[in-house]
Amino acid sequence: MAKREQQSAAPVPAGIYPEGSAWIDGTIVPLAEARIPITDWGFTRSDVTYDVVHVWKGSFFRLDDHIARFQASMAGLLLAVPLTGADIARILHDCVRASGLRDAYVAMICTRGTPAPGSPRHPAYCRNRFWAFVTPFAWVIPPEVQERGAHLIIAKTPRIPPECVDPTIKNYHWGDLTRALFEARDAGADNAILLDHDGYVTEGPGFNVFAVIDGTVVTPDRGALEGITRKSVLELCDELGIPARIGRITRQQLLDADEVFTATTAGGVMPVSRVDGRIYNNDRPGPISLRLKERYWQKHDEGWHATPVDYA
Repeated sequence: MAKREQQSAAPVPAGIYPEGSAWIDGTIVPLAEARIPITDWGFTRSDVTYDVVHVWKGSFFRLDDHIARFQASMAGLLLAVPLTGADIARILHDCVRASGLRDAYVAMICTRGTPAPGSPRHPAYCRNRFWAFVTPFAWVIPPEVQERGAHLIIAKTPRIPPECVDPTIKNYHWGDLTRALFEARDAGADNAILLDHDGYVTEGPGFNVFAVIDGTVVTPDRGALEGITRKSVLELCDELGIPARIGRITRQQLLDADEVFTATTAGGVMPVSRVDGRIYNNDRPGPISLRLKERYWQKHDEGWHATPVDYA
């Protein structure tokens, strides 16, 4: 039977690590001092899954959804740690309390670990490990860029096929996404969107993609993470009476769309004003994008899916 992960023994004082904190083998340390073994297969083989939840104005957003997806990702990769969802939530709360941060980016990670001495070098013989860390809130697309609308390119690099790496399981197989980021930089753009090998839109480096086509919000049904913010956008569309669906989007449909926007935990709803030189809405965020963005943050202020952090 797997050894139970050690948990924090006592409440952690608030605000002692304002630049970020990490949970390492039952101890909360300053983020700058966090270490994992260099031999861990999470590092040497990218045999790892993770999830990220944000804290905004002192409350987690959709914490239960993120933990549930993290647990599903572990199951999908045949990873397991002896922690319940409540245990994970407690660790994340402790890390945020230690940082004192009111707006934060909070990661939970499970690595394969390493085989026990004398065991076969096979993943089945590894002791899986849990880690967590907190940093100040990070924006995939900065607020000032969102104000004018992000400028994106469609990358030449295709997305890794889902038959090889399941994109619905969060992973660190970012080779294609990293190449796309360099393509965007070389083109003078803010970020990139990747297509699959059949020419359909998938996602970008850390965000889901949406196109407004004939008044309907459409987000890809393939090659992309089933994002928690994506789920929130679809719920907001339902609330606001905006038609929405999950389906395929071709490159040309994206370029011909009324509007384009992206969504992620690290930024919320983020409007786009250009893709591959195509200019939308007179080079400004579109009305549906702005309506969804404004409602997303407004509902945060109303306590939507909020779990307050106990900083006491």
